Amino acid sequence: MGDLDKQFTAFSKFGDSKSDGKTITLTQIDKWLKQAQVFDKKLTTTDTGIEFGKLKAKTIDFKTFNQFLDGLAKAKGIPVDDIKTKLVNCGAPGTANTTQAVHVGGVDRLTDTSKYTGTHKERFDESGKGKGIEGREDKADNSGYVGNYKGKDTYDKTHPKN
Repeated sequence: MGDLDKQFTAFSKFGDSKSDGKTITLTQIDKWLKQAQVFDKKLTTTDTGIEFGKLKAKTIDFKTFNQFLDGLAKAKGIPVDDIKTKLVNCGAPGTANTTQAVHVGGVDRLTDTSKYTGTHKERFDESGKGKGIEGREDKADNSGYVGNYKGKDTYDKTHPKN
């Protein structure tokens, strides 16, 4: 059962950065059993919850985990060696069969910067990259002229110095 012990340590650390690998929670056991494809119509997470509740603990060590598996197998009439074999052969903990993010048409349409209008259009360059502060603020030129004055820098040309 050396391999089961290694898997136990790996799954007890999975999703819990504070875990030392010596104890495991019901949530981690359910993830492990789900990844090992132990759950079916005969054995469900409800069954593991009932069996785990009999232990009256939030976390269990490897020895108690084996007792948990024995009790679960006995209650459901499944050979405990079949469960242990699946648990050993399921591989390292991972997120292989998790739900993926769904791309809905509306999200792509709303985040396409080429379709922005008005002042929002000014916030992005042609490639869609944000301009930062230059795209959000109007910079004052502090030249002393009003905004739409066309004759800027023409005073000296029309009025020569005496």
